[in-house]
Amino acid sequence: MEMRRRQPIGIELVKKGVVTENDIERALQYQREHPSTRLGDILHILNVTDPQRLIETIGDILGTKGILITGNSLKIRPTDHLTLEICKKYKCIPFELNGGKIKVAFTDKIDNVKTDSVRMLLLNKGLVMEQYITFEKDIERILTTMEGETSNDISKTTSTGTIIELVDSIIKTGIEKRASDIHIEPLMEEIRVRYRIDGELFTVAKIPKEKQQQVIGRLKAISNMHQEKQEAQDGRILLYNDYNIRVSSQPNVCGEKFVLRLLKKNEDIKNIFELGYPGTEEEFKNSFNKKNSITIIAAPTGAGKTTTLYSIVDYLNTPEINITTIEDPVEIRINGLNQIEIGNKSTFIGSLRTVLRQDPDLILLGEIRDKETAEIAIQAGQTGHYVLSTIHTIDAIEVINRMRKMGLSDYDISSTLATTVSQRLVRRICPECKREREFTQEEKERISKIAQKYGENINFENLKTYDAIGCQKCNNIGYYGRIGIFETLNISDEIKELIVKGASTIEIRNKALEENYKPLVIDGIHKVLKGCTNFEELNRQLILY
Repeated sequence: MEMRRRQPIGIELVKKGVVTENDIERALQYQREHPSTRLGDILHILNVTDPQRLIETIGDILGTKGILITGNSLKIRPTDHLTLEICKKYKCIPFELNGGKIKVAFTDKIDNVKTDSVRMLLLNKGLVMEQYITFEKDIERILTTMEGETSNDISKTTSTGTIIELVDSIIKTGIEKRASDIHIEPLMEEIRVRYRIDGELFTVAKIPKEKQQQVIGRLKAISNMHQEKQEAQDGRILLYNDYNIRVSSQPNVCGEKFVLRLLKKNEDIKNIFELGYPGTEEEFKNSFNKKNSITIIAAPTGAGKTTTLYSIVDYLNTPEINITTIEDPVEIRINGLNQIEIGNKSTFIGSLRTVLRQDPDLILLGEIRDKETAEIAIQAGQTGHYVLSTIHTIDAIEVINRMRKMGLSDYDISSTLATTVSQRLVRRICPECKREREFTQEEKERISKIAQKYGENINFENLKTYDAIGCQKCNNIGYYGRIGIFETLNISDEIKELIVKGASTIEIRNKALEENYKPLVIDGIHKVLKGCTNFEELNRQLILY
């Protein structure tokens, strides 16, 4: 609730006989110790008067309807109409549906950004919102309950099952929900379980603190970790058909946190164009089918670099080519490749030196991490091999700067680096529940401004976009799966000359733009215009405004 004019509301409540002046003094004293808490919520916490009468009176003072949210107030299942994340973000709760009208309680009456956003989401579902106001404490209580409902199996197993069943339920539910990672995190008073689905983290369960050591013990046992060690460890779970689960533990102040990476065994490699790579097959071959050179895939952690590498290698894989990969670990096994996994007795550098004596045509190096690895990769490229690898940096042009900072000479970079690719992953609009609409004027202006900056004009006639609504298929998120957005820099002779001369990345970028280089945002806009994703999701990844 908005209580910026706290004293006038307090006076109004006293005038209406709902509370006394002494109650207001107690509330103000409480507020000095908890300055972020609103006056009405404080009066509710202090239980100085009937809460139903209090919230109805506050609603009357603020010019809206007040409602006391209890279990009996919920005539509908809130997550059937708004996702849990939306309810948490905007601090609201749908509680009743009558025909085409839905009643929604907020903690803030005059925050138009929140209410208008929720109003539009519901309107896209054909529902007209009727706005109410309620206490923040009651909203939080309901949201906590909703959080538990997102994983009934886990909650049920937590209270009635064994630790073996509990951990098994967490992993199996994660697999069912399409999670890429499971986070099991000890907090001060509980253990939080979160799933990363399509790049976003969602809280799905909370486990009592007293079960912490048992949960940790079970995770260590099934991932072949040392039980007695209270230090960072890596392990692997092989108990689930079709899944190879990598496990990482890290002690923190509340205990040991575990992250489980769910990797599907024998997963089909997607065609590079299915991943969203723009351009034609001929353009792809010009960029990647090379010798005596290095191709670098650049992106932050979790942006799909390895998947793109696999797709490129799978595309180039023929019986006439000897392909060797050096990975940590081997995530997907591909028939016809010689795949080397880094272990306790092997390193990237040592394995790469050995591989060079194995007559390879193409070498996939999981990651260029340091100067020594980079130098050997350069040597491999200079001696007739084609090297594919990844590096952590923000875009395709910054790869050059990153290699310079590793200590590589401008000559070595220019003579060997052939192609750099940068990418991000954006969530796809769920095909089951997406709602078509016209682009807003603001979206048209923003998209046109960006496109014109890079020499493109957009005609919005007959183009539609989509809102993410939420349904059972997409776990009420509104998005299902992800697609890549890409930028490719082909190192031309002119750019090689700039690199040798030590030109800045700004100079290199300007030359690349002259040669028709298109940055990530352009491919992203094309994906929006095709209806693969929407402008809101693109902005979330690239921060355009």
